[in-house]
Amino acid sequence: MSHTAHIPSHRKPRRSASKLALRAGVAGGVLGTIAVAGAAGPANAEPVTETIEMPTLGSLDTAGLASAVAASAEASQQEALDQSLESQENAALQKAAKEAKKAKAEADRKAEAERAEKARAEAEAKAKAEQERLEAEARASRDRERTQLRTTSASDNSSSGSSASDSGSTGSSDSGSSTGSSNTETQAPSGTAAAIVAFARAQIGDAYVMGGTGPNSWDCSGLVQAAYASAGIDLPRISGDQSSRGTSVSLSNLQPGDVLYWGSRSGSYHVAIYVGGGKYVGAQNPSTGVVERSLDWDTPSGAVRIL
Repeated sequence: MSHTAHIPSHRKPRRSASKLALRAGVAGGVLGTIAVAGAAGPANAEPVTETIEMPTLGSLDTAGLASAVAASAEASQQEALDQSLESQENAALQKAAKEAKKAKAEADRKAEAERAEKARAEAEAKAKAEQERLEAEARASRDRERTQLRTTSASDNSSSGSSASDSGSTGSSDSGSSTGSSNTETQAPSGTAAAIVAFARAQIGDAYVMGGTGPNSWDCSGLVQAAYASAGIDLPRISGDQSSRGTSVSLSNLQPGDVLYWGSRSGSYHVAIYVGGGKYVGAQNPSTGVVERSLDWDTPSGAVRIL
């Protein structure tokens, strides 16, 4: 052990650097003030004996500084809040403007759709009224034609007895020549055949519709079936079944009311009604509807006589 181990140290305790700097600053300020005063005073001036007490850091107004800092922070926070509110208001205004524009566009679209629908409904109503007017005129025309044909048929029936007696008094040469001629006569049909022909001709101008059975649209077999039904005769609905009825006749020996067919007799694909004078009436196709045509226009494959 050293011989100086029990000797107490006479060194003063160390001071912190901040305290030393503060003391040095205060002391320097005091000495500087004294020096300036000494230099400015007269030579025989008395030495300054008054002690000047320097302010310490503890005496500074920290409360006012803290209040100013707090006020500045509050002002900054209020400004930030005002900017946030203004931004939200601008966003809300932009959103409302977009929604209003969208609502206006939707209202304009609905109004335009309503105007278009109204115009379409008016056009359909006009077209329907015109169609009804044309159909009424067509029905009236067919009714007049039916009445005229029935009157002609009744007149022919009333004169059939006298015609028969007249035919008995004709010469043998006349009967021989008529037998050899083709039976595509131009005389009006009578009896049941007249009713069938009248009905068929009354439908001329009607539309062709597949599966149509009247009263204003037909297909080929639907027209033939309805024409025979008007004379009280039931026929099948299908053209192949209709052409299988009755007896087969030559195209050179046709009579009004005979059923013409195209294709084979048991498998025909089209039928029509022979109306005399080398012509027939049939529901041909969607482009022509019910028409009267010459046999030469579309020569049938054969014919059957059901009456």
